[in-house]
Amino acid sequence: MNHVQSPPQAVEANRRYEDIRRVTVVGGVIDLLLGVVKILVGKLALSQALVADGVHSLSDLATDVMVIWAAKHASREPDESHPYGHQRIETVATIVLGLMLAAVAVGIAYDALDDVWRHTEVSVPGGWALVVALISVISKEWVYRYTIRVADRLQSEMLRSNAWHSRTDAISSVIVIIGVAGAMIGWVYLDAIAAVAVAVMIIYIAVKMVRNGILELIDTGVEPERLQSMTSVIRETDGVVDAHDVRTRLMGSNIYLDGHVLVDSKVSVSEGHRIGEAVRQRLKQEFDEISDITIHIDSEDDASYQLSDELPLRNIVRQSLLDRLADVPQARDIERMTLHYLNGRIHAELWLPLANFDDVAQARQVAAEIRQRLSDADEVEKIDVLFS
Repeated sequence: MNHVQSPPQAVEANRRYEDIRRVTVVGGVIDLLLGVVKILVGKLALSQALVADGVHSLSDLATDVMVIWAAKHASREPDESHPYGHQRIETVATIVLGLMLAAVAVGIAYDALDDVWRHTEVSVPGGWALVVALISVISKEWVYRYTIRVADRLQSEMLRSNAWHSRTDAISSVIVIIGVAGAMIGWVYLDAIAAVAVAVMIIYIAVKMVRNGILELIDTGVEPERLQSMTSVIRETDGVVDAHDVRTRLMGSNIYLDGHVLVDSKVSVSEGHRIGEAVRQRLKQEFDEISDITIHIDSEDDASYQLSDELPLRNIVRQSLLDRLADVPQARDIERMTLHYLNGRIHAELWLPLANFDDVAQARQVAAEIRQRLSDADEVEKIDVLFS
């Protein structure tokens, strides 16, 4: 069955993309301005750390561009080739961004250490490096707070990661301030050390991004405490006896859930379906981020009891029972045969019209005869004869 977004879902997906694009464009403009200013001032003020921080800001700009691209394509509706949608594009984009950041960080650290190893004199940064670094701290912290609010509202891990990119840039600018100030008072190598520290911080964030993305690609589920909360909601739904094998997997900002729900063994198929729908509705109410729910209704605890996979299906069972009742005239009037596959055996209910009997005593006699005739049926453990 294809998973096709309804019009409200499609509208919500487009609204989500517009929100992500808006907040990311704002951050991107700031990243561009800060990156250019940091590199220029860093060159003029002779601050390796500020130049490294400028490269960090420009790398954030590359991140912003990829976030917008990924959000646009991830918001596309499901199609025949992608029935679950395109949310994993966000995941792949996150991994690529992490690898790019790691490569940039390694380059920054190499350049800083190379200058220390090869040059006997280290330039002392000028005061403008401090001013620009301070401006960076203030502006990037504002971008972080703005972006994280939208990320929390949209439950977007990709946007949340991008917000932390901004926070990391603000922290790295603090390190730059320390390094530049230290170099200006005579600790000449502190600026280069600060550049290495910025690189290490970038690598840490990059590794974390790549790790989380890979975990999502291999269908990692939600944390155990959150899964327990979801399972509790299922068990508390009216009509549910128990639940087991509840599993989740992450896909972009969405959660996909499936699980087994145990109901009373004698409820009708339609009631079992209704209970499953009630479970789905409660989960959606309690956990907005769950976008796809598959519930398997169990009439018995198939995690503990013997399964009925080897038992014959209805047509074979029905014909076998009717053959055994061929010489019981009233058996020809069986209106309905209900089969319950429980604990590796079959419980059969045969319904006869009471109006076809002269009195209750005759009905009871025929019922006893039918049960006796079917008592040695291998595939049937219990026979109930009922009247309508």
